Amino acid sequence: MQKIQIFQDKKVRTHWDAEHEEWYFSVVDVVAVLTDQPTARNASTYWAVLKKRLKAEGADELLTNCKQLKMVSTDGKHRLTDVADTKQLLRIIQSIPSPKVEPFKQWMAQVGAERLDEIADPEKAIARGADFYRAKGYSEGWINQRLQLIDPNFKVIEFDHFRMTNPSKSMVLQIRPRI
Repeated sequence: MQKIQIFQDKKVRTHWDAEHEEWYFSVVDVVAVLTDQPTARNASTYWAVLKKRLKAEGADELLTNCKQLKMVSTDGKHRLTDVADTKQLLRIIQSIPSPKVEPFKQWMAQVGAERLDEIADPEKAIARGADFYRAKGYSEGWINQRLQLIDPNFKVIEFDHFRMTNPSKSMVLQIRPRI
């Protein structure tokens, strides 16, 4: 299923692959939006130069895994277009020097740092999950039950948001393996 997404009043062609349950994005369209290219031709040229730069950096796997799909072009004809899945697109975006990309790169760096912290201390991931559910308006009992369903080998042994060890959080979860 092909669909047009709008980003900052510009069109980005997308394709949903139902078999693999994955979105694919036209790389040229994303490049056009992020680099303010006036025409599709300029965006294609920019993407060709960027591909050479990525290849020189050793990102051969990224470029090899990019697919081509037939999408409707600006002249109305179906043409093969380089597309990338979400993971590939995030990698490509990192290589684009643009003021529009900078806030996105900062966000990706922050998320990456948080995930590394969670790998080092899994309780942070559990606390983040609880905070997410709390922000969505779920009750504390539902959150407790949900977290136990995620990993039944763990049991919440302390659930007290009146005695907080971290005032910026609304509760602290301590876990231990079930005996």
